[in-house]
Amino acid sequence: MRACQPPSWYRHPVSPVRFPPANKGKPPQTGSPAGLACVSWGIVGRTPNLPAARLLPEWRSPEPNDRFGLVALDFNLTPERVISAYQHGIFPWPDGDQRFPIPWVCPPRRAVLEFDALHLPRSLRKSQRRLAQLRFTIDRAFEQVVRACAAAPRPGQRGTWITPPMVATYVQVHRRGHAHSIEAWDGDALVAGMYGVTSGGVFAGESMFHRLDDASKLCLLHLVSHLQARGATWIDIQQLTPHLAALGAREISRREFLQRLAAEQRLSRTLFP
Repeated sequence: MRACQPPSWYRHPVSPVRFPPANKGKPPQTGSPAGLACVSWGIVGRTPNLPAARLLPEWRSPEPNDRFGLVALDFNLTPERVISAYQHGIFPWPDGDQRFPIPWVCPPRRAVLEFDALHLPRSLRKSQRRLAQLRFTIDRAFEQVVRACAAAPRPGQRGTWITPPMVATYVQVHRRGHAHSIEAWDGDALVAGMYGVTSGGVFAGESMFHRLDDASKLCLLHLVSHLQARGATWIDIQQLTPHLAALGAREISRREFLQRLAAEQRLSRTLFP
Protein backbone atom coordinates (compact mmCIF):
# COMPACT_ATOMS: atom_id res chain seq x y z
CA MET A 1 0.00 0.00 0.00
CA ARG A 2 1.27 3.42 -0.87
CA ALA A 3 1.89 5.72 2.07
CA CYS A 4 3.35 8.71 0.25
CA GLN A 5 3.37 10.63 -2.99
CA PRO A 6 5.77 9.76 -5.83
CA PRO A 7 9.34 11.07 -5.88
CA SER A 8 9.59 14.70 -6.92
CA TRP A 9 11.31 13.88 -10.21
CA TYR A 10 7.99 12.47 -11.47
CA ARG A 11 6.64 16.02 -11.63
CA HIS A 12 6.97 17.24 -15.21
CA PRO A 13 5.71 20.36 -16.97
CA VAL A 14 2.31 20.18 -18.62
CA SER A 15 3.73 21.22 -22.00
CA PRO A 16 4.41 18.48 -24.57
CA VAL A 17 7.82 16.88 -24.80
CA ARG A 18 9.83 18.62 -27.52
CA PHE A 19 12.59 16.75 -29.33
CA PRO A 20 15.85 18.26 -30.58
CA PRO A 21 15.93 18.80 -34.38
CA ALA A 22 18.26 15.85 -34.84
CA ASN A 23 15.68 13.56 -33.29
CA LYS A 24 12.69 14.94 -35.13
CA GLY A 25 10.28 12.13 -35.91
CA LYS A 26 12.09 9.70 -33.62
CA PRO A 27 11.13 8.60 -30.09
CA PRO A 28 13.30 9.85 -27.22
CA GLN A 29 15.90 7.52 -25.82
CA THR A 30 15.00 5.54 -22.75
CA GLY A 31 17.04 5.71 -19.56
CA SER A 32 15.94 9.13 -18.29
CA PRO A 33 12.66 10.64 -17.10
CA ALA A 34 12.45 12.70 -20.30
CA GLY A 35 13.06 9.63 -22.41
CA LEU A 36 10.23 7.81 -20.67
CA ALA A 37 7.93 10.80 -20.59
CA CYS A 38 5.04 9.19 -22.42
CA VAL A 39 4.22 6.10 -24.42
CA SER A 40 2.71 8.45 -27.01
CA TRP A 41 5.89 10.52 -27.55
CA GLY A 42 4.41 13.40 -25.64
CA ILE A 43 1.64 14.00 -23.16
CA VAL A 44 -1.64 12.42 -24.12
CA GLY A 45 -4.32 15.03 -24.65
CA ARG A 46 -1.76 17.81 -25.06
CA THR A 47 -0.06 16.78 -28.32
CA PRO A 48 -2.54 17.43 -31.14
CA ASN A 49 0.34 18.04 -33.56
CA LEU A 50 1.56 14.43 -33.43
CA PRO A 51 0.28 12.22 -36.27
CA ALA A 52 -1.79 9.29 -35.03
CA ALA A 53 0.39 6.87 -37.02
CA ARG A 54 3.35 7.75 -34.81
CA LEU A 55 1.66 6.89 -31.53
CA LEU A 56 2.94 3.80 -29.80
CA PRO A 57 0.56 1.14 -28.40
CA GLU A 58 -1.16 2.02 -25.14
CA TRP A 59 1.19 -0.15 -23.09
CA ARG A 60 4.53 -1.63 -23.69
CA SER A 61 5.71 -4.18 -21.17
CA PRO A 62 7.83 -2.44 -18.52
CA GLU A 63 11.52 -2.87 -19.14
CA PRO A 64 12.73 -5.04 -16.23
CA ASN A 65 16.16 -3.33 -16.21
CA ASP A 66 14.90 0.25 -16.39
CA ARG A 67 16.14 2.13 -13.32
CA PHE A 68 13.36 4.73 -13.09
CA GLY A 69 10.12 2.78 -13.26
CA LEU A 70 8.29 5.45 -15.25
CA VAL A 71 6.36 3.85 -18.10
CA ALA A 72 4.07 6.68 -19.19
CA LEU A 73 3.15 10.24 -18.29
CA ASP A 74 -0.23 11.56 -19.38
CA PHE A 75 -3.76 12.64 -18.43
CA ASN A 76 -5.48 9.53 -19.79
CA LEU A 77 -7.06 8.16 -16.60
CA THR A 78 -9.87 5.85 -17.67
CA PRO A 79 -11.19 2.68 -15.98
CA GLU A 80 -10.15 0.54 -18.93
CA ARG A 81 -6.63 1.95 -18.86
CA VAL A 82 -6.30 1.42 -15.10
CA ILE A 83 -7.41 -2.20 -15.46
CA SER A 84 -4.95 -2.75 -18.30
CA ALA A 85 -2.14 -1.08 -16.33
CA TYR A 86 -2.46 -3.40 -13.35
CA GLN A 87 -2.52 -6.42 -15.64
CA HIS A 88 0.90 -5.26 -16.88
CA GLY A 89 2.32 -4.58 -13.41
CA ILE A 90 1.84 -0.81 -13.76
CA PHE A 91 -0.11 1.62 -11.60
CA PRO A 92 -0.90 5.35 -11.72
CA TRP A 93 0.78 7.50 -9.07
CA PRO A 94 -0.28 11.17 -9.23
CA ASP A 95 1.55 13.64 -7.03
CA GLY A 96 -1.69 15.36 -6.01
CA ASP A 97 -1.43 18.42 -8.24
CA GLN A 98 -3.94 17.96 -11.05
CA ARG A 99 -2.11 20.47 -13.25
CA PHE A 100 0.57 17.86 -13.85
CA PRO A 101 0.19 14.65 -15.86
CA ILE A 102 -0.11 11.30 -14.14
CA PRO A 103 2.97 9.08 -13.85
CA TRP A 104 2.30 5.42 -14.63
CA VAL A 105 5.00 3.40 -12.93
CA CYS A 106 6.44 -0.04 -12.40
CA PRO A 107 9.02 0.62 -9.66
CA PRO A 108 12.37 -1.18 -9.68
CA ARG A 109 11.62 -2.56 -6.20
CA ARG A 110 8.18 -3.96 -5.43
CA ALA A 111 6.83 -4.80 -1.98
CA VAL A 112 4.91 -8.05 -1.54
CA LEU A 113 3.35 -9.85 1.40
CA GLU A 114 3.70 -13.61 1.17
CA PHE A 115 1.16 -15.36 3.34
CA ASP A 116 3.54 -18.00 4.63
CA ALA A 117 5.79 -15.19 5.92
CA LEU A 118 2.96 -13.33 7.65
CA HIS A 119 3.94 -12.40 11.20
CA LEU A 120 1.52 -11.15 13.84
CA PRO A 121 3.31 -9.03 16.48
CA ARG A 122 2.15 -9.43 20.05
CA SER A 123 0.56 -5.99 19.99
CA LEU A 124 -1.58 -6.94 16.98
CA ARG A 125 -2.74 -10.15 18.66
CA LYS A 126 -3.82 -8.02 21.60
CA SER A 127 -5.69 -5.73 19.23
CA GLN A 128 -7.50 -8.74 17.77
CA ARG A 129 -8.85 -9.50 21.21
CA ARG A 130 -9.54 -5.86 22.05
CA LEU A 131 -11.42 -5.29 18.80
CA ALA A 132 -13.20 -8.64 18.68
CA GLN A 133 -16.52 -6.82 18.26
CA LEU A 134 -15.59 -5.54 14.80
CA ARG A 135 -17.47 -6.89 11.81
CA PHE A 136 -15.67 -7.25 8.48
CA THR A 137 -17.23 -7.04 5.05
CA ILE A 138 -16.08 -7.04 1.43
CA ASP A 139 -17.26 -4.51 -1.15
CA ARG A 140 -19.96 -3.14 1.15
CA ALA A 141 -18.75 0.48 1.03
CA PHE A 142 -16.07 0.79 -1.65
CA GLU A 143 -16.42 4.49 -2.37
CA GLN A 144 -16.56 5.36 1.33
CA VAL A 145 -13.32 3.48 1.89
CA VAL A 146 -11.53 5.20 -1.00
CA ARG A 147 -12.67 8.64 0.16
CA ALA A 148 -11.62 7.87 3.73
CA CYS A 149 -8.18 6.82 2.47
CA ALA A 150 -7.93 10.07 0.52
CA ALA A 151 -8.80 12.09 3.61
CA ALA A 152 -6.38 10.24 5.92
CA PRO A 153 -3.75 12.60 7.42
CA ARG A 154 -0.26 12.35 5.91
CA PRO A 155 2.09 14.48 8.01
CA GLY A 156 4.88 16.12 6.06
CA GLN A 157 3.30 15.55 2.64
CA ARG A 158 1.78 18.02 0.19
CA GLY A 159 -1.46 16.09 -0.08
CA THR A 160 -2.55 12.74 -1.48
CA TRP A 161 -2.23 10.83 -4.74
CA ILE A 162 -5.90 9.83 -4.29
CA THR A 163 -7.19 12.85 -6.19
CA PRO A 164 -10.88 13.36 -7.13
CA PRO A 165 -10.26 11.96 -10.65
CA MET A 166 -8.58 8.92 -9.08
CA VAL A 167 -11.57 8.38 -6.78
CA ALA A 168 -14.04 8.63 -9.66
CA THR A 169 -12.01 6.28 -11.86
CA TYR A 170 -11.46 3.63 -9.20
CA VAL A 171 -15.17 3.63 -8.38
CA GLN A 172 -15.77 2.79 -12.04
CA VAL A 173 -13.07 0.10 -11.90
CA HIS A 174 -14.91 -1.33 -8.89
CA ARG A 175 -18.22 -1.33 -10.76
CA ARG A 176 -16.51 -3.33 -13.50
CA GLY A 177 -15.49 -5.93 -10.91
CA HIS A 178 -11.75 -5.22 -10.82
CA ALA A 179 -11.40 -3.20 -7.60
CA HIS A 180 -12.46 -4.31 -4.14
CA SER A 181 -12.62 -3.06 -0.58
CA ILE A 182 -12.50 -4.58 2.87
CA GLU A 183 -14.38 -2.75 5.60
CA ALA A 184 -14.33 -2.93 9.39
CA TRP A 185 -17.48 -1.87 11.22
CA ASP A 186 -18.09 -1.10 14.87
CA GLY A 187 -21.85 -1.33 14.92
CA ASP A 188 -22.95 0.87 12.03
CA ALA A 189 -19.76 2.96 12.04
CA LEU A 190 -17.08 2.41 9.41
CA VAL A 191 -13.87 2.41 11.46
CA ALA A 192 -11.29 1.10 9.00
CA GLY A 193 -10.85 -0.16 5.51
CA MET A 194 -8.57 -0.85 2.61
CA TYR A 195 -8.97 -1.18 -1.14
CA GLY A 196 -7.08 -2.46 -4.12
CA VAL A 197 -7.24 -3.82 -7.64
CA THR A 198 -7.15 -7.39 -8.92
CA SER A 199 -4.84 -8.00 -11.84
CA GLY A 200 -5.61 -11.46 -13.13
CA GLY A 201 -5.20 -13.48 -9.94
CA VAL A 202 -3.13 -11.04 -7.87
CA PHE A 203 -4.55 -8.45 -5.49
CA ALA A 204 -2.70 -5.13 -5.48
CA GLY A 205 -3.30 -3.15 -2.30
CA GLU A 206 -3.71 0.57 -2.86
CA SER A 207 -4.34 2.25 0.48
CA MET A 208 -5.88 1.81 3.92
CA PHE A 209 -7.24 3.97 6.71
CA HIS A 210 -8.24 3.51 10.33
CA ARG A 211 -10.22 5.33 12.99
CA LEU A 212 -9.36 2.76 15.63
CA ASP A 213 -5.76 1.73 16.24
CA ASP A 214 -4.78 -1.43 14.32
CA ALA A 215 -8.22 -1.80 12.74
CA SER A 216 -6.80 -1.40 9.23
CA LYS A 217 -4.28 -4.18 9.92
CA LEU A 218 -7.18 -6.40 10.93
CA CYS A 219 -8.77 -5.59 7.57
CA LEU A 220 -5.58 -6.82 5.94
CA LEU A 221 -5.73 -10.05 7.93
CA HIS A 222 -9.34 -10.52 6.82
CA LEU A 223 -8.24 -10.02 3.22
CA VAL A 224 -5.44 -12.55 3.61
CA SER A 225 -7.89 -15.16 4.93
CA HIS A 226 -10.26 -14.45 2.06
CA LEU A 227 -7.52 -14.79 -0.56
CA GLN A 228 -5.98 -17.88 1.01
CA ALA A 229 -9.34 -19.64 0.79
CA ARG A 230 -9.22 -19.02 -2.97
CA GLY A 231 -5.71 -20.33 -3.47
CA ALA A 232 -3.72 -17.09 -3.43
CA THR A 233 -0.36 -17.09 -1.66
CA TRP A 234 0.72 -13.42 -1.79
CA ILE A 235 -0.42 -9.89 -2.50
CA ASP A 236 1.23 -6.91 -4.15
CA ILE A 237 1.54 -4.07 -1.63
CA GLN A 238 3.55 -1.84 -3.99
CA GLN A 239 5.48 0.18 -1.42
CA LEU A 240 7.13 -1.19 1.71
CA THR A 241 6.20 0.66 4.90
CA PRO A 242 7.48 -0.02 8.43
CA HIS A 243 4.03 -1.23 9.52
CA LEU A 244 3.83 -3.78 6.71
CA ALA A 245 7.47 -4.81 7.11
CA ALA A 246 6.61 -5.67 10.72
CA LEU A 247 3.98 -8.08 9.36
CA GLY A 248 6.54 -9.86 7.19
CA ALA A 249 6.33 -7.92 3.91
CA ARG A 250 9.49 -7.59 1.84
CA GLU A 251 10.75 -6.10 -1.40
CA ILE A 252 11.55 -8.06 -4.53
CA SER A 253 13.01 -6.91 -7.82
CA ARG A 254 10.81 -5.69 -10.65
CA ARG A 255 11.97 -8.62 -12.75
CA GLU A 256 10.89 -11.15 -10.12
CA PHE A 257 7.61 -9.33 -9.55
CA LEU A 258 6.69 -9.37 -13.25
CA GLN A 259 7.59 -13.04 -13.50
CA ARG A 260 5.42 -13.88 -10.50
CA LEU A 261 2.56 -11.75 -11.79
CA ALA A 262 2.65 -13.53 -15.16
CA ALA A 263 2.70 -16.94 -13.45
CA GLU A 264 -0.37 -16.08 -11.36
CA GLN A 265 -2.22 -14.75 -14.40
CA ARG A 266 -1.69 -18.05 -16.21
CA LEU A 267 -3.62 -19.76 -13.41
CA SER A 268 -6.71 -17.59 -14.05
CA ARG A 269 -7.58 -17.65 -10.36
CA THR A 270 -10.83 -15.92 -9.31
CA LEU A 271 -10.31 -13.97 -6.09
CA PHE A 272 -13.69 -12.29 -5.70
CA PRO A 273 -17.23 -13.30 -6.71
